[in-house]
Amino acid sequence: MRILTTSTEFRRKSDLHTDLHFLPALVTPQTVRHQNCGTVNAQWICSKEQHIQERINRSVMQSCSSALILLISTFTLVSGSADSSVKVKLHDSATLPCSERCSGLARWTVSSKPSDTLAECNQTLCRSVKEGYQMIYDQYLKGDLSLIITEADYSKTGTYTCDCDGKDLCDVQLQVEPFRTLVQIKPGDPLVLHWNISDSVKVIYKNTSTAGPSSGQICTVKGLFLHCKLEYERRASLTSALELRGMKTSESGVYTVVESESQEVIHIYTVTVESAGGSEKIKDDQPDVDTDRGAAVPVWVTVQIVLLVVLVAVILGLVIVIVRLRRKTQQLRMNNERNSFRMNNLSNNSPEEERLSAASPPSDDQ
Repeated sequence: MRILTTSTEFRRKSDLHTDLHFLPALVTPQTVRHQNCGTVNAQWICSKEQHIQERINRSVMQSCSSALILLISTFTLVSGSADSSVKVKLHDSATLPCSERCSGLARWTVSSKPSDTLAECNQTLCRSVKEGYQMIYDQYLKGDLSLIITEADYSKTGTYTCDCDGKDLCDVQLQVEPFRTLVQIKPGDPLVLHWNISDSVKVIYKNTSTAGPSSGQICTVKGLFLHCKLEYERRASLTSALELRGMKTSESGVYTVVESESQEVIHIYTVTVESAGGSEKIKDDQPDVDTDRGAAVPVWVTVQIVLLVVLVAVILGLVIVIVRLRRKTQQLRMNNERNSFRMNNLSNNSPEEERLSAASPPSDDQ
């Protein structure tokens, strides 16, 4: 008769083992302990739950650590990529800020030429390596490593780097506002376009009337070489400036000179071509986005936007993971309550019930 009782208990334990086998492996680190761990029949369940809890703690800690490292790295990249920018008018002085302390040699360079020092300071003195660039010694001692450019022009635009004993501290981009000129000429007169840099440039035309040529790039100048669209090729010549001969009324519009490499706008000409006493005028339109946006969008701005998008995606991913973990926690609690109910029924059988079960005659199957 005892064999029957033992077999019944074995089947009940097998059912409990099956339920525990399918408990979720990843939940929040909130321990779900069995209420009857003191009983002999429930000790193996508690041992199983403790093993699951250890796996939970390890998995959650690893996930949180990875997420935290990713967030810190993202914030570091975003903050590190956000270089400051200074924009001044042509021929004005410019101050490139850098508020960092340096106990050694602090120096400024153009980022594209790291070995070409412009100005530098140490604990003894400051000196200008190149004319037109300077650092202030008193400010250096106070942790202000700013670079002063006495006269900004288009040849000095770009990104500058301040380093301390070879370690980069600050990156600052210098921009010079485009120069604007209003031009009124008669039909047949030439249009002369000047720029103050020796680098290659391109000339972009924006049509402001319904008639006339289409808008777009019309000429490219690289050193002493000039290349223009077919309709301008015979009319264009290059000396110290670009000259377009035989201007027509329909060619009124905005002519923008852009530095080819940096895409920085250098000079904007708003041109009106009209006969003497004529009534045709053009508005002093602001060029469109392609010609009046100043310098092209810096690379660091694009990188910052991408990193912010990644950061948002990471946060959303963490929210989804947390929601899933809470659901699994609820499922684990429900399974535990069910197992607890079964275990209570098993452990609460009185000795009298066990004796009656043992005294009952065996079945025909036995």
